[in-house]
Amino acid sequence: MGCRRGDFAGEGTVSEARLVLASASPRRQQLLAGMGLAFDVVPAEVTEHEAPDADPRAMVAHNAALKADWVAARHPAAFVLGADTTVFIDQTVLNKPRDLADARAMLKRLAGRTHTVFTGLALRRACDRLQFDEGVTSEVTFKNFGDAVIDAYFGLVNPLDKAGAYGIQEGRELIIAGWQGSFTNIMGLPVEETKQILTQVGLLGSI
Repeated sequence: MGCRRGDFAGEGTVSEARLVLASASPRRQQLLAGMGLAFDVVPAEVTEHEAPDADPRAMVAHNAALKADWVAARHPAAFVLGADTTVFIDQTVLNKPRDLADARAMLKRLAGRTHTVFTGLALRRACDRLQFDEGVTSEVTFKNFGDAVIDAYFGLVNPLDKAGAYGIQEGRELIIAGWQGSFTNIMGLPVEETKQILTQVGLLGSI
């Protein structure tokens, strides 16, 4: 099955031979835009697997592929990028909190300890069955803190749209002692690994 100009029939208005981000995340959009790429945004309407006892590496790979596949099926000639990120500690996956009480409990659990951040990447183009998958991990160490710091952090950051109830890009001086590995992975889109995938398919020049 080849990729033809007519393959762009589908939902929405997606430009031909362009990259599509299968995510509404403003952080992922910001990071992708920083690569100098033009892209469209088509959030995938899927139900992600988010069981607390899931294998985090398998879970983010599954969810990233689920998002990319859903959008690619509707825009078969587009390169579609899906991503999924989670926080993992005590053999437990911490996804987006249900409410502020859940967010507070997550931050208390992470305080004074080191946890792992997993991101899955999936690139798809349906018209020629192109498929790339990548997994990236980083480690983040939190400071010791209590309710007063959490209150101050919540005054700066909305924790409800973030895995583990925190983001590393803002307010980190309050809660984060340090990290190892990709900073942008902790934000939700590992830039270097994404660049490598996009270079392999010709969307970026050699890096």
